[in-house]
Amino acid sequence: MRKSEVLAADSVACLTKALCHLKDIWEEIGIPEHQRLQRTDVVNKHIKGLLEMMISEEESLKKSVKNSIVTSRKQLEELCLELQLPMFEEEVGISMLQLEKDIRTHLEVLLKEKTQRMQKLKSLMEQDLELCDILCSIPYGISAESIPSLEQLENLHQHNVSQTAEKDRRHAEFVDLKRQVILCLGDLEQVPETSFEKDIVCEDEEAFCLSRENITSLKLLLCQLQERKVENESLCEALRERIQGLWDRLQVPQEEREAFSQHMVASKKSNLEALQAEAQRLDDLKLLNIRNVTEAIRSEIALFWEKCFFSTEQRQAFLPYFGEDFTEELLGFHDAEILRLKQHFEEHKELFEGVHHWEESWTLFRDLEKKATDPGRFNNRGGQLLKEEKHRTELQKSLPKLEKKLKSQIDVWESEQGREFLVNGRKFLQYVEEQWELHRMEKEKEKQDRHLKKSRQTEEDMLYGTLTPNKRRLLGTPTPNKTRKAPAAWTPGRGKPPRGALQGCNKENMSQVKGATVSGALMTPASPQLNYSISSVASTYSQFVDLINTESGRSSETCPRPLTPSKSQTS
Repeated sequence: MRKSEVLAADSVACLTKALCHLKDIWEEIGIPEHQRLQRTDVVNKHIKGLLEMMISEEESLKKSVKNSIVTSRKQLEELCLELQLPMFEEEVGISMLQLEKDIRTHLEVLLKEKTQRMQKLKSLMEQDLELCDILCSIPYGISAESIPSLEQLENLHQHNVSQTAEKDRRHAEFVDLKRQVILCLGDLEQVPETSFEKDIVCEDEEAFCLSRENITSLKLLLCQLQERKVENESLCEALRERIQGLWDRLQVPQEEREAFSQHMVASKKSNLEALQAEAQRLDDLKLLNIRNVTEAIRSEIALFWEKCFFSTEQRQAFLPYFGEDFTEELLGFHDAEILRLKQHFEEHKELFEGVHHWEESWTLFRDLEKKATDPGRFNNRGGQLLKEEKHRTELQKSLPKLEKKLKSQIDVWESEQGREFLVNGRKFLQYVEEQWELHRMEKEKEKQDRHLKKSRQTEEDMLYGTLTPNKRRLLGTPTPNKTRKAPAAWTPGRGKPPRGALQGCNKENMSQVKGATVSGALMTPASPQLNYSISSVASTYSQFVDLINTESGRSSETCPRPLTPSKSQTS
């Protein structure tokens, strides 16, 4: 049995026991039967009324609970719709009181959620309105009366984050643009004129409206000021270049130039005005010194002719250069020509400088080649010979690379210009080939000269011996305290050979051949007769004469003749 049934049975038993107890009391007292019936009826009515009253109260409670459930359920459904949340699912099989408690608890949670959302919506909308006021933008489209969903609140939050970032970006951009505008106004020596310019320069930064239109207008203003500044700088630069040229042509003293130097750097309005005045003054002086100015320009033209490798025909094509009637018109022709040459040089500066670089490298290479064949190069102090040889090797490798690079640049230049690139009237690559060929021929001639010199030296050594004049003894002068040695010729395998010119000559010749870089040199093998000297050990003049007489019979057969270069070698 359930506990409630046990309690009900206990109540019935208690009531029965109480009635029995009353009956015993009444019998013991001796109350008559009809009075006992009356008393029992009163008890029954009393108990019945009490129970009815209790039942009425509980019914009222039941009704109240039902009404609360209905009301709370309705409110809960409305809140779920407003908050865009799923409907509350009631638990099955629970009592009315438990159901009412669950609904009421969930309702309180949703009411708290509603309050929080409305407070957050209010805060986000206030922030949005503040940002809209700064950025001059349209407020975010959301109602302030309806309960926002979580997604709407998140979207509004992200919108405010984006607007805040945009505000920071625009403010930083405004500060930077304002700084540049102020600098440009200072460089132009100009004060704010329009109300917009005054708002930018004079008003507080926080008071400036960061609308797109204002930022765009500010950018436009800065562009206008920068264009004006660039125009002034361009004018000033052109005037400076013109003034510098006129100073050089008119030979203006250095003191006057230094006094005007402050205007040769800055490009403000005052500088521009000063430059214009100086240029006008120099133009007036130029008209008074047309001849000197024209000749100065001619010197400059000649310099650019050299830089641009103009041929004689190209130079002679500018006829005013040779005119002697110095007029303003002639000066104008020269001014136009120097401007054309400068522009031509700047447009192809890399190519011209490359050719100059090749010429400088080629000249240095030729100088190092000559040093490599100089007998005095062995006076190697501080490793200079090794440095020169290393540099010469590097140039020998870099020159072909430079020529290849210049060839590709020249091909592009000729394609763009529609004409050949000439260096002093000849094609550059042809000029390079001629220089290499001339270098090869010079090396060949040097080798032939060395062979001829060697042959003559050999002949002299065969005739007169290897002793140098300053070491030969005086005729008839005896050598005291020394034993005379009989003259003898040195043969291979018998100790060290005597010191002679042939041995040194061979060493020098071999070192020169090793240092040479141009192939094709003729190498003449040494004759067997060159391995000894006929008078290297003659100690007296009489012995020397006897030895000469002995060898004279075969000198015409054994002494080699000087090498005579063929026509193909000397051409």
